[in-house]
Amino acid sequence: MTALVGVTPIVALDVPTRVQADALADRLRGLCGFYKVGSELFTAEGPPVVRGFRERGAEVFLDLKFHDIPNTVRGGARSATRMGARLLTVHAAGGRAMVEAAVEGAGDGCGILAVTVLTSMDERALAEASGRDGARVEDEVLRLAGVAAAAGAYGVVCSGREAPAVRARFGDALRILVPGVRFADGASHDQARVVTPAGAAEAGASYVVLGRVVTAHADPAAAMRRACAELAGPV
Repeated sequence: MTALVGVTPIVALDVPTRVQADALADRLRGLCGFYKVGSELFTAEGPPVVRGFRERGAEVFLDLKFHDIPNTVRGGARSATRMGARLLTVHAAGGRAMVEAAVEGAGDGCGILAVTVLTSMDERALAEASGRDGARVEDEVLRLAGVAAAAGAYGVVCSGREAPAVRARFGDALRILVPGVRFADGASHDQARVVTPAGAAEAGASYVVLGRVVTAHADPAAAMRRACAELAGPV
């Protein structure tokens, strides 16, 4: 995996069928070249949906967040690369050996992104899940980013709020994918830590995932153009 210039937008195809995914991609034709296939769509349609988007000339971010024993994750990452995924997520909480196994299984064709703290979690939810009162999200993100860096991961997934701290500590050693992107005048839905497209770019994101901010919009193409304009910054 090579470094990218600027911020790459990825549209999340969080829909239950290939027909709906294709319809969204058709509405964004010429505006998007990278799509996220997550658990809902992949469970329903399987590897053919990834291969189908590769045949359309698009890149695929396979967001399955593997968290298992190293040997199982190694095999899953190997299969993801073979089906054409460009990026794949695993949970950094699975530990260094597991993330290293994912990197080994993926090889050079697919970048492993280690998920730190889900953007749906705030500090109260983190404390409950971790069993540590007073746990700070940024501290946990940086700790898990350290696991990812030590394991040779391509990058990490974190919110735009923690991205500056990750960039400051790890520089270009880790690419940063930022989900939970919303327009300033939009709803946050079930996300606790959100950021605007411009905010994500300023925070040092390498990739941003555009979900409902685009796909739930009455005019997805117009929303995509607005997001790309914000990511590009002032002319």
